[in-house]
Amino acid sequence: MSFRPLHDRVVVRRVEEETKTKGGIIIPDTAKEKPQQGEVIAVGPGARNDKGEIVALDVQVGDRVLFGKWSGTEVKIDGDDLLIMKESDIMGVVETSAVAAKAA
Repeated sequence: MSFRPLHDRVVVRRVEEETKTKGGIIIPDTAKEKPQQGEVIAVGPGARNDKGEIVALDVQVGDRVLFGKWSGTEVKIDGDDLLIMKESDIMGVVETSAVAAKAA
């Protein structure tokens, strides 16, 4: 099944964070918080402005984004746990060079 969000909504898949701290301590599942980072799976066409024109969204499919802890609505589509949220709930896009530098 394919899913296409409407207007300025975005579908995001949470990205799991490390289960170990930098010091090597393993974090148990019960102590983990929900990740606030995700990958954009689908985007709507955009919102309408005052003139009735569609304004395209800033995020694109494949972008890695940061969002608020309680942002979006959790849904299950084809067995995947996804979030549907408005673009305004997204705080920013994580650039790939920043992700690579953090991993190194």
